[in-house]
Amino acid sequence: MKIPGLNAQGCWDIPERLNMAAQCLAHPPGQLALIDLTHAARRDVSFGELTEMVDALARALQARVARGDRVGVLLSQSPSCAAAHLAIWKIGAISVPLFKLFKHDALKSRIGDAGCEIVLTDPEGAGLLGDLAEAWMVDEVGIGSAPVDFADTAAEDPAVLIYTSGTTGTPKGALHAHRVLTGHLPGVSISHDHLGQAGDCLWTPADWAWIGGLFDVLMPGLALGVPVVAARMAKFSPEGCARVISEGDVRNVFFPPTALRMLRAADVSLPGLRSVASGGEPLGAEMLNWGRRAFGLEINEFYGQTECNMVASSCGADYPARPGCIGKAVPGHEVAVIDEEGVPTDAEGDVAVRRGSASMMLRYWNRPEETAAKFRGDWLVTGDRGVSDGDYLRFVGREDDVITSAGYRIGPAEIEDCLLTHPDVATVGVVGKPDALRTELVKAYVVRREGSQVAASELQDWVKARLASYSYPREIEFLEALPMTVTGKVIRKELKRRAVQEGTT
Repeated sequence: MKIPGLNAQGCWDIPERLNMAAQCLAHPPGQLALIDLTHAARRDVSFGELTEMVDALARALQARVARGDRVGVLLSQSPSCAAAHLAIWKIGAISVPLFKLFKHDALKSRIGDAGCEIVLTDPEGAGLLGDLAEAWMVDEVGIGSAPVDFADTAAEDPAVLIYTSGTTGTPKGALHAHRVLTGHLPGVSISHDHLGQAGDCLWTPADWAWIGGLFDVLMPGLALGVPVVAARMAKFSPEGCARVISEGDVRNVFFPPTALRMLRAADVSLPGLRSVASGGEPLGAEMLNWGRRAFGLEINEFYGQTECNMVASSCGADYPARPGCIGKAVPGHEVAVIDEEGVPTDAEGDVAVRRGSASMMLRYWNRPEETAAKFRGDWLVTGDRGVSDGDYLRFVGREDDVITSAGYRIGPAEIEDCLLTHPDVATVGVVGKPDALRTELVKAYVVRREGSQVAASELQDWVKARLASYSYPREIEFLEALPMTVTGKVIRKELKRRAVQEGTT
């Protein structure tokens, strides 16, 4: 079976000149593109209607935005969100996905670093933005304007700037080229048992502000001509999930692991799906067995990160799942476990992807030293540890301090920086504590300033008001002192060890 994005020889099929907007909109005008469940009644959006929305936004942007300028997109799942990204790419500008759960400080760091003067949003988003950038209301841009030509962009020209979780210092912007969508097509197809069959329809509860929502679901669906459901879920629930699947005629779902655990805890079965994909961390044999009972199919696990995504995947239609493993390398990507010298090894080592992967970032935005540090010879090092198990990749754990909580990757440094701005906090260390439902919960170890009796709830509210609501520390423990290096840095590994012991006792 031909794999999208690859030629007959299994090599990348990427033309020298490529524009992602053209790639997504190259379908008959009457063909179904999006199923909008964000209002009281379902609304089907054709490719013709989506193109009109894109052209209207592109025409408006052309008056203010030059090729290569960064434009923010602060919108939830909706046809407007899809049109905003496509319009930005159509004129050769760079889109910057932003998340509605971000508060002022989190938005400020990303908008400021990217240099966004304009953000496409709605009234809710405008309230979050304040004076950080000029807010353009997408729904106030009319339709019916003349078609806008696609910018003559190269496959290697930058198109989207997606920020990582901020594992050290402020979040880093991963700059991706127009080829990034093609780079996702093989993995997305395989993780859904060869997506694009009759009746297929995609949905994910993951927000389209993240690479998992934007490039694992929305844009690949449009590019492959598979309808995509847009549905706002302020908070995931099994009942709401079942409603979306029923009303949207969904057959293919990307579920973050936490969503699967919530479905399992509620004893929810969802028959009628053709494929279920999941990514973030290995699910384990018990969860995979439950998936077979609940869905009547294999849950296909996949692997990647913001810098280079969808590089390994399971595919129940082609080969059996192996518990503890995240499938095999996706065709087109070369994935290996390498040693300190950058040589593939059969022992435990660093999971890495060889240069040439179409989903690999161009570079970190304005961070040449960190870009160089991300590579070891010809390999991009993911920061995860693994072992090659034949053709399968066995995941061991994260080398860095990223916290995986409820499907979100959370960087501790940003939370620590936020807590340190509180007048009663002297020192703080943030780590992930094992949690049965969320994988990990955010825990902060805090040293109060002398004489302070600040309560944990006050510090939690402090973070909630400034960063993303999902990233506040659900547990805060006050200590007399934190383990520190001789240079004054908090030793997170010792705090992590303590949190793990707490979580297992």
